[in-house]
Order: sequence, then structure tokens, then C-alpha cells
Amino acid sequence: MSPILAHHQRPNPTQHLLFLLARSSSSSVAAISNPPRTTRRRRRRRSRGPSPPPSVLRTGIRLVLVTMGKASKDKRDIYYRKAKEEGWRARSAFKLLQIDQEFNIFHGVKRVVDLCAAPGSWSQVLSRNLYVPAKQSPDCKEGDLPLIVAIDLQPMAPIEGVIQVQGDITNARTAEVALTIVTHVLKVGGKFVAKIFRGKDTSLLYCQLKLFFSQVTFAKPKSSRNSSIEAFAVCENYSPPEGFKEKDLYHLLEKVGTPSGADDLDCRSGWLEGPNKVYIPFLACGDLSGYDSDRSYPLPCTEGGSYQSLDPVQPPIAPPYKTALEMKKVASHGIGADISKLSLDS
Repeated sequence: MSPILAHHQRPNPTQHLLFLLARSSSSSVAAISNPPRTTRRRRRRRSRGPSPPPSVLRTGIRLVLVTMGKASKDKRDIYYRKAKEEGWRARSAFKLLQIDQEFNIFHGVKRVVDLCAAPGSWSQVLSRNLYVPAKQSPDCKEGDLPLIVAIDLQPMAPIEGVIQVQGDITNARTAEVALTIVTHVLKVGGKFVAKIFRGKDTSLLYCQLKLFFSQVTFAKPKSSRNSSIEAFAVCENYSPPEGFKEKDLYHLLEKVGTPSGADDLDCRSGWLEGPNKVYIPFLACGDLSGYDSDRSYPLPCTEGGSYQSLDPVQPPIAPPYKTALEMKKVASHGIGADISKLSLDS
């Protein structure tokens, strides 16, 4: 059996929300930067002695923030800390591991495609659980090694046993593209795992996946925060409809979301409510007595008595923000360089 693993990295919704709040609170910022006259007088009375130079103040604050930031994130996110300690490139590795603990999706697998693979944590899991054990087995031959292919628009550092293909599959809806790839390359009986975001069309997505898989479960790993609306569609036993042709995929998906199934092509999930309501199997996976992703844990102390935060396992090779950093560096040094010539390869 061959699984297709698809997970698309999206921006953290919490970070996005904080950005919007910062933009919408300009009046509050103005009020703080212009305090009442009584406040300014009180501050002048309390200030005694010479003040350190502004440069020293700024440098000191910056150093404190950087130090506290690393340790604070290690304390607040146990899976972020464990990922660095165990050599994973991202905390999302634990999500795939916990899904496998519940569904045993790696059993008997020889062929895997990891879509939207960067930074490579899922590919690392596949390598450690499939390729490395097979390679170390004395009975394994060269042609029996599992084939793992990772696809992403961003380049990744090499991973043992993983073939990397740099390309864009997100020029259309990612879920539809992933399902298109599934219907072309997945063998009957194969498996499909995809990261989703729960919303009003969850029932429609479930019905569409049920067309091709006899068993579909929406799972929430223990390492996924409760505050996140993410979940994972775990689809088992690929069995397309009789007489199915890959070119007819889109029209087949449209019919699932229409009341008549034929004439009305307005694909929607509203009619799946009420008497037609679809109940989706939703399962929490992972050791329920294990680490809580929403809880803060004390930091372990080393022999010296202080905690030393680890650096990320693998920094991005060519992050999208690299050009912005180069432009900022050029502007700060007053270099009259041609910004259009800056590239990710420089």
C-alpha cells in the first residue's frame, strides 16, 4: 500500500490576529506615547542622576528580550522544545507520529509522497520510520528500499532516503490538487493523510473523501493545540468508484455537494444539515496522559544550574523573507546597490 501525505503549512492564525490587533489599536498607542501632563511631571521628579546613553538602553533591552524569548517559548511549548532535543525540524513531526500510533498508517508502506513538505519534519518521520530501518535490515536488497518523494516550492536541506522535488502544487486549491494526485498515483488500498482547517464545509469535504476511501476519520493529535482549528483527515483503503476516470474528478466532486446530484451544480454543504446531517468521526489521538500542547512546563536545568536553549535543528535554506532582510541591510548601510539584482542565491 502507498500513502499520500499532504500537509500545507499556513501562517499561525494567532500571529495573524496579533498583527491585526496591533494595526487596529493605533489610538491606544497614541495615548500611551502622549501621557497626561501630570504623568510627565511625576516621571521628572522620580528621575535621579545621569541617565545612560540611549544606545546602551536599547542594546540592553534587546539582549534581555532575545534571551527571555527563547527560554519563554521553550517553556510555553513543550513540543517545540522536544522537537529540538530529538532532532526534528519542526514540532509538526509529533503530529504525524501520534497519527501513526493511532492508525498504524506506516504498516506495509513502500511508496510515499509528501506534499508541501518544507521544512521537512514529516519527511524526517518517514525517513526514520521507513527508510532507515529497511536500510539497516540485513535482509533488505537495494530494490526493496522504500521510495519517499518530498515536494515543495521551497528548497529543503537533504534528508536520508528522501528524494526532493522543488515545484508548486498550490496554483489551485491545495486539497483538490492533492486529491487529483491521489487518484493518479495511489494504489487501491492505499492511504491519504491531509491537514485541514475545520469550518462550515467540513461535512462536504468528508462526503467527497468518502467517495474514494471506505474509511475516513478526522483526527486531532495531542500535539495540536486546542486553540487551533486544524485537524487531519485520515483516509484509509483507497477504493475509487467503479468505472472512475481521473479526468472526471472535478465533476464527481461537484455532484456530492448538490441536492439533486446531477442538474444543480452549485457545490455547497448547506443541504448536508438538518435531516441530511452528516456526522463525522472525530478522534483525539496520541497518549492522552502525555504532554499537553497548551500547558507550560518547567525548563530542565543543566549541570551549571541554568537552562540553555537549543537552536533550531535546520534553519530555512532560502526563506521568503531573505530578500527583505538583504534590502534592509542595503538601506541601513546606505549602499547604492541595485535592489532588483538581489536574489535568494546571493
